[in-house]
Amino acid sequence: MKNLACRMFCTLPAAAILLGTAAYAQETAKLKVSVYPDEAYTFVDGKAIGPGNRTIKLTLGSHNVIVANYGFKFFQKDVTVDSGKPTTLKVTLDPSGDEVSGPRGRIQLELGILSLGDAGDDAVLLNGKTANYFVGHIDEMNNDIGWRQELVVPPGNHQVTVTRRGNEIWSGTIAVAANQRVIVTISNGKQKIKDWPAGAQLGALHRFKAGAASATIVIAPVSSEITSNPSKIDCGQPSQLKWTSAETIDADISGMSPVPVNGDRTVSPKQTTSYDFTATGPGGVTKSSSTVEVNTAVQASLAASPVEVRYRQIGDKTLEVNDATVTWSTSNAESTSLDPFGSVPTSGNKSVTMKPTQTTNGPVDESVKYTLAATNTCGGSETKTVAVHITGSIEPIPDVLLHSVFFPTAYPTKQNPTVGLVRSQQEALTALATSFTKYLEYDPDAKLSLAAYADERGPNKYNQNLSELRVQRVKEFLVSQGIAESKIETSAFGDEKPLDKSTVIELQTQNPNQPPETRIKNFRSSWLAYNRRVDVVLLPTNRESLRFYPNNAPDSDLLWQRPIPSPESLEKDQ
Repeated sequence: MKNLACRMFCTLPAAAILLGTAAYAQETAKLKVSVYPDEAYTFVDGKAIGPGNRTIKLTLGSHNVIVANYGFKFFQKDVTVDSGKPTTLKVTLDPSGDEVSGPRGRIQLELGILSLGDAGDDAVLLNGKTANYFVGHIDEMNNDIGWRQELVVPPGNHQVTVTRRGNEIWSGTIAVAANQRVIVTISNGKQKIKDWPAGAQLGALHRFKAGAASATIVIAPVSSEITSNPSKIDCGQPSQLKWTSAETIDADISGMSPVPVNGDRTVSPKQTTSYDFTATGPGGVTKSSSTVEVNTAVQASLAASPVEVRYRQIGDKTLEVNDATVTWSTSNAESTSLDPFGSVPTSGNKSVTMKPTQTTNGPVDESVKYTLAATNTCGGSETKTVAVHITGSIEPIPDVLLHSVFFPTAYPTKQNPTVGLVRSQQEALTALATSFTKYLEYDPDAKLSLAAYADERGPNKYNQNLSELRVQRVKEFLVSQGIAESKIETSAFGDEKPLDKSTVIELQTQNPNQPPETRIKNFRSSWLAYNRRVDVVLLPTNRESLRFYPNNAPDSDLLWQRPIPSPESLEKDQ
């Protein structure tokens, strides 16, 4: 509370008072104000002037004028004052507001030593500092003997301000209980509390009633409410705040001030937030609150199908590779990333070709991990991981075992077309068939080219037929080992294109299985044996079979001998 005791200037006539010390040096003119009701109070530029009809000296120019009386709709207008004749303003206020019911208490203001002059014209502001909080002047609320001057207020704490001409005369908080009268002497701020039984007996009262020497001012309580819809939201979703209040001058919502006394606003808080709505009016201050609960939690799911895949690679060719589909979904998320792909939509799927990182030959056994990270701006996050298991192999290009096949003298024959392919040569062809079958996995278009020869003995036609029997026998054997006929090409050259002796000498030198001494001495027999053969070429690489004679084979003597072996000896070796 504060008490400004020195108010000597208040004893001067109102028309002689200038607004502000600098006004003495300025040209002034008169503003004549006529008001209804007679008790209505005039404010100029926010400063309390006084009640009733009056003439006010103002500096030339525009001034904001408010005419106020509680229980009536306040008047406000910018008025321009010019030199010359006075400016006249006639104001009739219209009643406003319903009757006011209890509970209620009463405030009685006594001037004390400040009762000189026109101190009773001091304006009383309730719970605010502007003209909008004006409820009356002291002469309307300072008597309880005979004629009554009453300020009736809702129970509670009220901030009372007494002011005139820009000077705050007194200010303090007055606690008023229901059916009690609080008497305040503003010269010293002392308060006295008395029972006020009439408060419980009175029914609904008009907001303003005045007689010749009486006045009753009944202040309506302030009410307020704020709601949120929905009151529970996910991160990033909106909620609609709506607030209403009555008898309110100023409204405030935490974090959003100022706001209209009634209104709505869309909010999207990042965390659970309480919105406190404060409504202030002459009838007091009320608070209401609404909480928007924010769900910050992120939900996420991540799956892969299938979770086991096969991979096979031969050389530079992939024979088996599979896709896996990674599927994810989230809720209450605003940003998602899927490692190793980066940013992705909040829900979706992605097909991935599953290839190992391994590049060397050997078994493949790897797991590829995918990690989903989902977040929102409210601080929520969730991480999920899934793995796809890759098994299989990386293999070198199969080596096709290309060895020329050798026949004994004069075999096969038309009578015995299957005789003459001895056991060691069958084993070589079996190895060729097995390795070629594997090679076909690498190159399905590969083929074998067979070329058959005969030594120089015998007529050309005989040798040609003999070479054809030989190539046909080799082909039939390979087919019996699972090689498709379409994969085998044949040709027969008889005794044409024989290996010359120098070539045979070179082959014998390079042969890792050196011939016995007898074969070295009998070179002609060896030369003839080298030319009784079927060569094999791998297409399309054109890689040729090795022409090394099978000197270490158990049946090599049958193959090498120059005379024609008996069919019985050959049949035993097949």
